[in-house]
Amino acid sequence: MKLPKYSLGMGDRFAQEGVFQLEAIRRAAEAGVHVAPVWNKSHREHVITGTQPADVRAEADAAVRARVYREPYFVDADHVRLDTVEAFLAPSDFFTLDVADFIGAEAPEEDRRRLVERCERWAGRVPIPGFEEPLEVTRETMEAAASKYLRAVQEAGRLYRYIRDRKPENGFITEVSLDETGEPQTPAELLLILAAVAEEGIAADTIAPRFPGRFNKGVDYVGDVARFAREFEQDVAVVTYAAGEFGLPESLKLSVHSGSDKFSIYGPMRRALRKFEAGIHLKTAGTTWLEELIGLAEAGGDGLALAKEVYRKARDRFDEMCAPYAAVIDVDPGALPSAQKVDCMSGPEYAASLRHDPTNPAYNPHFRQLLHVGFKVAAEMGERYLDVLRRHSDVVGRDVTENLYERHIRPLFLED
Repeated sequence: MKLPKYSLGMGDRFAQEGVFQLEAIRRAAEAGVHVAPVWNKSHREHVITGTQPADVRAEADAAVRARVYREPYFVDADHVRLDTVEAFLAPSDFFTLDVADFIGAEAPEEDRRRLVERCERWAGRVPIPGFEEPLEVTRETMEAAASKYLRAVQEAGRLYRYIRDRKPENGFITEVSLDETGEPQTPAELLLILAAVAEEGIAADTIAPRFPGRFNKGVDYVGDVARFAREFEQDVAVVTYAAGEFGLPESLKLSVHSGSDKFSIYGPMRRALRKFEAGIHLKTAGTTWLEELIGLAEAGGDGLALAKEVYRKARDRFDEMCAPYAAVIDVDPGALPSAQKVDCMSGPEYAASLRHDPTNPAYNPHFRQLLHVGFKVAAEMGERYLDVLRRHSDVVGRDVTENLYERHIRPLFLED
């Protein structure tokens, strides 16, 4: 099984928008670029919404049949660990290995020493194709990287082998996720991490490092865009080099988590990918859920009333909604509109506050981030939410397709 050059991780909290997400993929193909759809949902999201991993497979298969889609597509067991992977084994063919809890936990000293010794031939100035200057890799860098990341890579190896032993040969895509840590990895650290991945025998198709800056849920990149552009290009070069040097899959590519709505860095990413003729996996997660709320607001009537109710309840339960996502959101309670103000909004006003259009003075990133993590409120509504959503599927579906295609696929893959 091989992941195509470009792929898009598509979250769908309530499994209603698959055909509309796939329509964005179809439009991309018509415009000249194939982007493989990857439906993803984490264990935590399943618990909140009361679904099972098999439901994601059912949605993906149904969307593909409905659109007569004949290109590769995948179902991602998003951020799995050994204690959560079992239910994902049968329906999934893409596994994002979450080893964040092991970053910083030291591997046995002998293992660290052995990795550093095996990597000593890269000590000094490593000529990476595409780098203006050779990459500086010191023994101190190697030892620090081994101390911080080797135990996490070893855990990824344990999880990878557990999955491999229970799936057909070449029957799944593997992503190693190292993004949920406080400090970004340098290009030199990424090189050593990939050496450890190869030593563990992990046939990694993608790797998700921690990039500089903040990747908050559902809003634009926060940080130094010039620094991101420089380091992202270096990371692309390192991944390309490491695939050949370490015997990793030649299709190995970077994965960008919380990648939806990062409009200010899509241009630098696109230019780096074209420079190295490299691939990318962009994980868009909850942006589709927000388009559901936008569509409901635009539909008016019971749709708008429901969207207002979701906000009112999410605001009342602010701490509960935000606490699990504290590391990936920045919501100022003082910048949130009151429930009374939102209750007085028209459908277009609600949609304008929520839709990620920085040129619109009505857009409120705090409003957007709270609702991004507030899908638990809609989940608790159960069939009442789904019934209203289905009644307005034409409006909602239009917004879902336009968001993925116009705001994500076009600027990353198609614009000059």
